[in-house]
Amino acid sequence: MFTTLINRFKYLLPVLLLVSGFISCKNSKSAVEQPKKYSLHLFDINTNEYIVTTNSLDSGFIAPEEETKALPDSISRDIIVKDGYYYYLQRKSAMLSKYSLTDGELNVVAHTQLKDFDLENFNWIGKDTLLLSGFNNAFNLAKYYIVDAKAMSILSFGLLDIENPKGKFATASIGFTYKRKDTIYIGYTFHPPMRDDAYSTSDTMYISRLLYPQMKSLSLQKETRSTYPAGINTVQHNEFTDENGNFYFMACPGIAMGNRPELSTGIFSIKANSSLVDPNYFFNLSSSVIQNHAYGLWSLGQGKAIVRAERKDLFKGIADHYSTPHFEFYLLDIANQKVIKKLNLPLDKGTRKECVLVEGDIVYIAVNSATEGNYIWKYNVKSDELTKGLQLGGKAAFIVRLDRLLN
Repeated sequence: MFTTLINRFKYLLPVLLLVSGFISCKNSKSAVEQPKKYSLHLFDINTNEYIVTTNSLDSGFIAPEEETKALPDSISRDIIVKDGYYYYLQRKSAMLSKYSLTDGELNVVAHTQLKDFDLENFNWIGKDTLLLSGFNNAFNLAKYYIVDAKAMSILSFGLLDIENPKGKFATASIGFTYKRKDTIYIGYTFHPPMRDDAYSTSDTMYISRLLYPQMKSLSLQKETRSTYPAGINTVQHNEFTDENGNFYFMACPGIAMGNRPELSTGIFSIKANSSLVDPNYFFNLSSSVIQNHAYGLWSLGQGKAIVRAERKDLFKGIADHYSTPHFEFYLLDIANQKVIKKLNLPLDKGTRKECVLVEGDIVYIAVNSATEGNYIWKYNVKSDELTKGLQLGGKAAFIVRLDRLLN
C-alpha cells in the first residue's frame, strides 16, 4: 500500500511542479503589472513628456528616459489620475480615453466619445463618477458630462445653467466645480478677445450655485475683490474642502493666469453652513509678507495650507516665467488668514505644477532647482523638518505632476 502511494506520487510530482510553476509565474506577472503607489509626470530638456511610477517618494533615483517611453504628442500634463488609471481628453477629437501604464507605456483600456467639448475642470463626485465641465470649442457655451469611469459610459450631459460671455467678452473659463449634497458650485470668469497675443480677464468673477443633477441655476454671486477663481484644475489645484466642510478657493489674477496683476491674489471661502461666498473672509496674499501673486493651493488639514508664490523681482515677463527659478512655498494659517512662514526650499521653476502631495503629517513637494537639482522634498508638519527624498535625474527638467496613483 505504502509503495503504491509512493509510485503514484512519483508520477504526480512533475504535474504538481508544473502547476505550481504556472501559479507562481501568474502571481509574479500580476505583481509586475500591479500599479505602483505614486505617479510623476515629467518634462525633459527637449520638452518630451514622461510618466514614471514609484512606491516610495522618500528616497531613490529615477531617470525617466531609462524607465519609460516618452508620451505621444496627443497626451500631455492635463491628465486625470485615479485608482491606477489615467484619463485624458483628446482636444481635437473630444475622445475621452482611459489608460493603464504597462511596461512603461500608456495603453488604452476603454474610451467614450464626447462632442464639441473642451475640458476646463474635473471633479470626482463619487468613487467612479466623474464630472467634467468645460465649454464648446468656441469657449462661449458652458457644458458638462457626467461619466461612469469604471464602465467608461456617459451617464448624462448637457448645458450648464451659468452666465455666458457677451458684449466685449468673447470667451469664458471655469475655475472650479464643487459638489455639496444636491448642489454644484461653479466659479468662472470672462475674457475679452485676444489681440496681438495680449490676454486679459474681466475684473469680476462669478459663482453660480446649481441644482444637482438637473444643473439648473439656484443663485448667482458676483465678486470684484479679485478675479479668475481657482484656475484649470487639470493642470494645478487652487481649491480644497477642509475637514469641517468649509470650501476655500484662490483667485489667480497674476500674469500667468488672469493677467490682471494690479488685482490681488487672495483666498475666498464658502463656509460649511452657508451657500454664499463669505463677504467677511478674504485672505489677501499679495498684501501679506508674500507681496506677490500665487498659483497653487493645497490643504494640509488642521487649518493649514501650502501656497506656491512667484517672486516678481526675479523674472522679466511671461516669456521667461516658466524657465526662471522664482517660486517659493509658504505655510499658511487659513482660518486666521496668516502667513506662518516661508519653507526653506530652493527656488522652484515651472509656471503651473501639481507639485504638492499630502500623506498624513508628511508633505511631498516637487522642486526643480537650478542649483540643487530635481527632488521630491519631504516636509514633516509636526517636526517642521525638510529633507530631500526621491531624486529625478537623467534628462528630467520639470516635474509637472505629482499624483497618488493608488490609495
